[in-house]
Amino acid sequence: MANILSSLISAAGALDAFTQALDVTQNNVANAQTPGYANQTQLLTAIPFDPSNGSTGGVRAAEVVSSRDQYAEQAVRQQNVLLGQAQQNVTSFTSLQSLFDISGNSGIPLALNNLFTSFSAWGQTPTSTDARQNVIDSATDLANAFQQTATGMAQAAQNNSSQIDQTVVQINQLAGQLAGYNSQAMSDATPDAGLDAQINSTLEQLSQYVNFTASQQSNGSVTVLVNGQVPLVIGDKTYALQGQAVTPGPASPNPGAPPTMSIRSSDGTDITSQVTSGQLGALVNLANNVFPQYLGDGNNAGDLNTMAKQFADRVNQLLTQGNISDGPPPVAGVPLFTYDTTNATNVAQTLAVDPTVTADQLAAISTGPPEVSNGVPLALSALADPRSSGDEINGASFTGFYGHMAATIGTDLNDANDSLQVQQSALAQAQNLRQQVSGVSLDAEAAVLLQFQQAYEANSKLITILDQLSEDTINMLTATS
Repeated sequence: MANILSSLISAAGALDAFTQALDVTQNNVANAQTPGYANQTQLLTAIPFDPSNGSTGGVRAAEVVSSRDQYAEQAVRQQNVLLGQAQQNVTSFTSLQSLFDISGNSGIPLALNNLFTSFSAWGQTPTSTDARQNVIDSATDLANAFQQTATGMAQAAQNNSSQIDQTVVQINQLAGQLAGYNSQAMSDATPDAGLDAQINSTLEQLSQYVNFTASQQSNGSVTVLVNGQVPLVIGDKTYALQGQAVTPGPASPNPGAPPTMSIRSSDGTDITSQVTSGQLGALVNLANNVFPQYLGDGNNAGDLNTMAKQFADRVNQLLTQGNISDGPPPVAGVPLFTYDTTNATNVAQTLAVDPTVTADQLAAISTGPPEVSNGVPLALSALADPRSSGDEINGASFTGFYGHMAATIGTDLNDANDSLQVQQSALAQAQNLRQQVSGVSLDAEAAVLLQFQQAYEANSKLITILDQLSEDTINMLTATS
């Protein structure tokens, strides 16, 4: 009778182990599409079989093991952070490219070509009031084109700064979620597959915004360090990042220049150099490198302002060196363009035609010697195809210099699009590898389910037989007594 009872207990224990295994399998199937979920396996431990000592054998449930591979998770996050950077670059450079038309059909190129054409027409009829007025009108269009481009760039820079602030907020919110998950993980006695999925899903979301390393701790929590160095989440504590505008100091060459951006750690330390990729890295690069190239910063005027200033100065110089009439006395010409002379980074946004200038004040006569009645408009029209360094800007024509600015934006956009395609493919490969390692295979789970169902049914039959044997034995003992 004792052996029957021992076998019954052993079979009941095995039944419980199979039930737990079936529960784990059911949980895997239910969470097959849950973000961050890794396949779980219920381990079974054999019970020793030694009839002489009363050990009847069987199995019992051991721990539940996760198939999560941290190297596969890290690979996905690494590709995701680069994808976030590429996506942001494509969005930003697409917007900027719309401000720089190189087709000649709009913007600065069209206005510049029209002004050169008006110079040439004026050179053919130097005393024509209509020709001179056409020069003034074309110059006004060019000034407006510079203003519109510079204003558009400035607005894009402002939007970029706002995006930096929003991205930092998102990073800090995700860090707060991770700290909450860490607190729960540290208080749980046993690992929770659902909580583990939430942690890893949140880490993957975070990876699109900023580069970081994540390490699993023995207490179940995860430690997150920006660029592997700056604390963001440790245990149940967060260390919030901050975005901060940096304005040029009064001692800088351009104290009125647009601000750049810095990223600060929770203790105020400048960690901008640590933010190298992700959406935040792309935005910071735009704020500190791309926009200053065109709009200027504390040390540089910016290409757009440099072009506007040098073109305006050269046109004004040629006009003021000429005469409106021979007199007597000779009447000197007047400058055409005005701009903010107090701020080198504000030239393009303030470039304008002097509203007091009239058509009869444009000087056409070059004083020479020899004196040429249409020498000034001829010299102005030569700016389209310069023959001397005085008519060039950094060794290029004004049209060529603008073309270089526009081409740089176009190249940056092409590079961003190429990078986006590469990273989309690389991320897909990393995710596929992770799925192979730790994802839920419904086919595999179906096989496991069938296996344990059969074991469960067989064990149930054994228990039924043992139960019947016990009942028969009891009846036999009762009858003999």
